[in-house]
Order: sequence, then structure tokens, then C-alpha cells
Amino acid sequence: MIVLDARAAARPELGGVERWARELERRLPDLRPGGYRVARPPGALTHRAGHVWEQAVLPVRARGARLLLCPANLAPLAFPRTAVVIHDAAALREPGWYSRAYAAAQRALLPRIARRAALVITVSEFSRRELTELLGLDPARVAVVHGGVDERFTPDADPGPARAALRLTRPYVLTVASRTARKNLGALDDAARALGAEGIDVVAAGGDRPQFRSEDPGAVRALGHVRDDHLPGLYAGAAAFVLPSRYEGFGLTCLEAMACGTPVVASDRGALPEVCGPGARYADPGDPPGITAALRAAIGDQTLREAGLRRAAGFGWDRTAREVDALLHAR
Repeated sequence: MIVLDARAAARPELGGVERWARELERRLPDLRPGGYRVARPPGALTHRAGHVWEQAVLPVRARGARLLLCPANLAPLAFPRTAVVIHDAAALREPGWYSRAYAAAQRALLPRIARRAALVITVSEFSRRELTELLGLDPARVAVVHGGVDERFTPDADPGPARAALRLTRPYVLTVASRTARKNLGALDDAARALGAEGIDVVAAGGDRPQFRSEDPGAVRALGHVRDDHLPGLYAGAAAFVLPSRYEGFGLTCLEAMACGTPVVASDRGALPEVCGPGARYADPGDPPGITAALRAAIGDQTLREAGLRRAAGFGWDRTAREVDALLHAR
């Protein structure tokens, strides 16, 4: 029996870490009936208060398990047989992007969790290099498994419900990112002003996170938290998608946009070139006019749209689950 830590899967917010946790919670038990048991905390224990549950209660609930799979960066130090998915090392690389308490906790916990784990999984070769450098891990101890794209993300997704719910009356360029320094939404100010004058809005889906230092979205129209069932249509209805991040361990939202047939402009930093490959245009996140120029070129680019569709087709959550399952049962 392998126990799956579903604390991140239970959160109402939906970022890359939560998507990973939800998809593994959904798919792993179907892959191996009777081989997995899900441990899910009460809803009130999914964020800060949940650290106590994860460190003190979860080890008791996982007693007797062959392995405890923790898909969201953290794992209980008291459990001796953990497999942990560490998505990136951003809080160690740039602690100023996070609250002081969160950065301190990551510095204290992440190296100990990684070194004690029976298996460390990460989501890209870029993140494997980061973990090797910043945590002192042997690269041979870190397995890379890419994330995937849900089958709901398709060019046929209906943009109507999202447009109506979010009052999107004009064409729009979309980003899906929290309002944090790492996501660099301020770099879209130039594009928001220039494209806005041409009748195209630049909009950002996503809210604040307690562990991040917030950043003013500036001229970008903030949509706030968007319902998960609206996301496929929101992507599919966009004239283009942009992610100007300074650091990404994977870049799941770019793949979701590609799968919906939306041309993508991505930052040339972190794992984004590795993940997006030839399916995106790239821009320097420190060059707002360059981002604007890349967006103008991407809008209506059918060649880029087709390249994105081909790229996204190579990433699926079923494959992710199978690869994780194989690694866990090789222990």
C-alpha cells in the first residue's frame, strides 16, 4: 500500500502544484486498484495550519505504508519512507519573492526532506539542476517526470461561459498567474496599454497566495480566481497567451494554452524553453517592449498555433501517472 498525501489536492486554489496533486489523486488509484490510499485533511488544514497535520498527523495515518507519496514539495520528517515531488527551488534561489516566514521554512525543511526521501521526483531537467545545485543532491537520485494536460483543454472548449462570467466583451490576451513578483505581471504593462488602444485587453486569471510577496498587476486587468471549469474555454477564447515569469520549474499553463489552440508567448527563463520547445515564441521577461512585439507577432499566427498543438499533444496526465507509479513500485 502507498499512501498519497492529498493536502494540496484539497486546496480551493489551483496552481501547478495543486493540479499535480489532484491528477495523481485521481489517476493513481485507478492504475493500481487497492495499491493506493488517499490521506486528505479537513478543508481548514490545507494551508498554513495544515503543516501541523502534515508533520504530525499524516505519519500516523500512513503507518504501515510501504511509501508515502507527497506531491507538493513538502513531506513529514517523521515518516521514514517518503517519495516527494519537489517542483522547483525558487524559494531558495530567490527568497525575496516570498514571505520571510515561508522562505525560512523552505530553507530549514527542503534540504532535510530531500536528503531523507527514498525517492525525489521533479518536473523538468531545469528543476533537477536547481535541486542538485541548491540542495546538494546527487542528480542520479532525482527522477524527472513531466506534468501533463487534462483532456478538457482542447480548441473545441466553449469560451462563452467564461466570457459571460468574467465580462470579457473585447478580444483578449490571457495570462494565468498569481499576482506575485516571480510571475512578473508588471512586464505586461506595455502590452496592456499598446494592445488596449487597439481594442485588445490583457487579462490575468489568478489571485494572491499567502506565501508569496504580492505585486500590483498594473495595467493588466485582474480577473481574480477563475473556476476550474471555466479555464479551458478561457484559454480557447484568447487571441494569445503570455507567461512573462522570471522563474518556472515547468510551465503548465503554457501547455494548457497550447492544447486549446492558443498561440503562446513565454519567457525565455527557467524550464519554459525546455517544456514549450518549438510550440511558443520567447521573450526576455525584463524587456516589456519585446514582450509586446512577440505578442503582436503571435496573434493570428496559425503556424505557431499548430506547433503549440503538436507540442501539447506529447504531454498527458495518464503518462505522468504511469511514470510516477513505475518509479514508486521500483523501490
